[in-house]
Amino acid sequence: MDVVVVESPAKAKTINKYLGRNYKVLASYGHVRDLPPKDGSVRPDEDFAMSWAVDGASSKRLAEIANAVKSADGLILATDPDREGEAISWHVLEVLRSKRVLKDKPVHRVVFNAITRQSVLEAMDKPREIDMPLVDAYLARRALDYLVGFTLSPVLWRKLPGARSAGRVQSVALRLVSDRELEIERFVREEYWTIAAHLTTPRSDAFEARLTAFEGKRLQKLDIKNEAQASDIKSMLEGATFKATSVEAKPTKRNPGPPFTTSTLQQAASSRYGFSASRTMQIAQRLYEGVDLGGETAGLITYMRTDGVQMAPEAISAARARIGKEFGDRYLPEKPRFYSAKAKNAQEAHEAIRPTDFNRTPQSVRNHLDPDQAKLYDLIWKRAIASQMQAAEIERTTVDIDAKNGSRIAQLRATGSVTRFDGFLAAYIDPKDDDQDDEDNRRLPEIRADEALARDKVVAEQHSTEPPPRYSEASLIKKMEELGIGRPSTYAATLKTLEDREYIVIDKRKLVPHSKGRIVTAFLENFFERYVEYDFTASLEEKLDEISDGKLEWKDVLRDFWREFSQAVDDIKELRVSDVLSSLNEELAPLIFPTREDGSDPRICPRCGTGNLSLKLGKYGAFVGCSNYPECGFTRQLGEPVAGNGEPVSGDSGDRVLGKDPYTSEEIVLKSGRFGPYIQRGEGKEAKRSSLPKGWTPDSIDHEKAIALLALPRDVGQHPETGKMISAGLGRYGPFLLHDGVYANLDSIEDVFSVGINRAVSVLAEKLAKGPGRRGGTPAALKELGEHPDNGGPVTVRDGRYGAYVNWGKINATLPKGKDPQSVTMEEAVALITAKGGAGGGKKAAKPKAAAKPKAAAKPKKAAAKKKAAPKKAAE
Repeated sequence: MDVVVVESPAKAKTINKYLGRNYKVLASYGHVRDLPPKDGSVRPDEDFAMSWAVDGASSKRLAEIANAVKSADGLILATDPDREGEAISWHVLEVLRSKRVLKDKPVHRVVFNAITRQSVLEAMDKPREIDMPLVDAYLARRALDYLVGFTLSPVLWRKLPGARSAGRVQSVALRLVSDRELEIERFVREEYWTIAAHLTTPRSDAFEARLTAFEGKRLQKLDIKNEAQASDIKSMLEGATFKATSVEAKPTKRNPGPPFTTSTLQQAASSRYGFSASRTMQIAQRLYEGVDLGGETAGLITYMRTDGVQMAPEAISAARARIGKEFGDRYLPEKPRFYSAKAKNAQEAHEAIRPTDFNRTPQSVRNHLDPDQAKLYDLIWKRAIASQMQAAEIERTTVDIDAKNGSRIAQLRATGSVTRFDGFLAAYIDPKDDDQDDEDNRRLPEIRADEALARDKVVAEQHSTEPPPRYSEASLIKKMEELGIGRPSTYAATLKTLEDREYIVIDKRKLVPHSKGRIVTAFLENFFERYVEYDFTASLEEKLDEISDGKLEWKDVLRDFWREFSQAVDDIKELRVSDVLSSLNEELAPLIFPTREDGSDPRICPRCGTGNLSLKLGKYGAFVGCSNYPECGFTRQLGEPVAGNGEPVSGDSGDRVLGKDPYTSEEIVLKSGRFGPYIQRGEGKEAKRSSLPKGWTPDSIDHEKAIALLALPRDVGQHPETGKMISAGLGRYGPFLLHDGVYANLDSIEDVFSVGINRAVSVLAEKLAKGPGRRGGTPAALKELGEHPDNGGPVTVRDGRYGAYVNWGKINATLPKGKDPQSVTMEEAVALITAKGGAGGGKKAAKPKAAAKPKAAAKPKKAAAKKKAAPKKAAE
């Protein structure tokens, strides 16, 4: 018997069915070792020696693999067919060697691009050795990311309190988003006009023609600058005669694009369905690992992390056969189409993303997939099929028209197109082409050369130039790929990191840099410019690709990088914070000092009138403050809306008087501080304050709600057994009940104001029945997702001491920062549980008895240890 190691339990389950009794397939659950999140894990002074650590969950899995190998005939490493997959195989092999369980047993590496019986069995017949250049490329990337993160991030913490981390690719992606925002802020709109004539042929067919030249001068987009010019031209055309001088119908062909790569799939899924990059990859992973098709489990698509654009010969043959059957022979080109990747080093020469079986049409498998899986499979199948179909045949027509009014002349042009043969468009239309509505795609009526045309009306329209749009996930990925920054397999993780760090926010699918993200970018551009340059980052990626090709030694690349990078860090350590702030004041002037409607100097304090505003750094980040502090206490959050005089906008995030307290007659004011909006009653040190509860917005606060908040904690009544008071309040960890030193969670803030004595006694009794030792008992479920699809037992979303988490039995998996607990799906929950170490598709787990409490709440010391290890987030 041979032991086969793959990454995921879902893949292990499927492959085990294919291989039979002579093989035991075990899952590593991804990477089994990582660099510990502390100084010294990569040591440049020791020729870049690296220390690896195995966490508790991985130790158990490695022990299981090691025990199986002891009694096995050999080891087969069958992790994913890319750099990360090669690295996981290398890590597993290194650990097993250190345990001395291999002895003289044969070790083989096999790779398959699809999880189907045929692909797996063919791969088993073609074993090879571990590809060490790929492993070296992984080691180089991992070391670079660690060195940048753990060297640069502490500099940020000292010079820019509140900044969380920097990273080799992360910071360059953030620069793209921040620079685009700066472009938008500095953009100056220009007025321009367009003029079109609505004309009619002698056969009474109407069409539209646009002005292209006037009195012998060719017109560009911005040449008609004002209403006076536009009115003059319009007046001339309204008295002119029109004649078609030439009509040219030119046949053209439009060829299909290649099948999807990782990045083009992410872009198409975003454009058509609004999927985030990470969501697209989660769905694709499930389609790749295998889906139950009614008794048969099979992967539906090939490996989804790839730069390759070509399909295997057998796949091309299968696609062509399906095209003939599905669309007819006319749609089948005489010869197969072949594509070449634009990337200098396509991801280890992988295939493009395609269906594993073209006969599995989207319609035939729809009932076995959830809605999102069905959408993505439909997209992949149609794009792959279209890539081998005939070109679309389009006839483009251009009509040139002369307009004469006395001695004045003008030229107009009408364009349109007609699809004579749809070709590949019968299968797939690119999402970006779905909503095209320009004159090139309009169908023109019959127009003959030299015939007179009647004028219906002339329309002059005013426009203004628009700033460049903010990036979406799709357009940022496209830009990063164009610049050669990062690699497609890392894009989703990079964007997720930026969102988790709160460097960007996603608003209506657009990436908006948060103020702290812009500060980090400005700091790096001013003091570490080389390391956020697009060309430098791209050239480093090329070197890493050359390592994977065996053309460069990985430690040579690290030495060259570290020599200059470490010197740059040493130089910046001596920089004063005042110098940093002075530089950022200039770099981020549009953000820090927005123009005032009253024309006053945006750098003068609007409150005292004499102090200068400047960027200030506090424990929790940057804000704008007055130089006359403490005499003048004016502050404003960075990026906060301001009124015409420079004060924060009242009613949004500035002060808003809500009324007076009916008992004390003190004024109650809604304020905005550095830590968010809050309610205040009175002034000075004796003022009573209350932060807004989660889910309450400044706009929703009125006098009644403010009084209720300030009245907390509220006495509910005396406990019938002890005679002691039960109170309800709002604390650091949410709404609660308190009785005789015992806390119990309430479901919502509304319960704090409405809970009665009977329910309060019941909630406290339930808490006590669960026994001591855990603060507040098990939090109530925020959302019930249903039974675990593979192993049974309820899966719920709960809110714990350290944030929202998914619970299944004794497994608690924290939700990613910023994730709305109400939006969590069962698929996302199972993925989080599996990553945490739950039985997510492997062997049958014991059915959970009851929802468990958050580990973090039970063991604060462990949580503190995690907090201490937080610098791990500094590395990408």
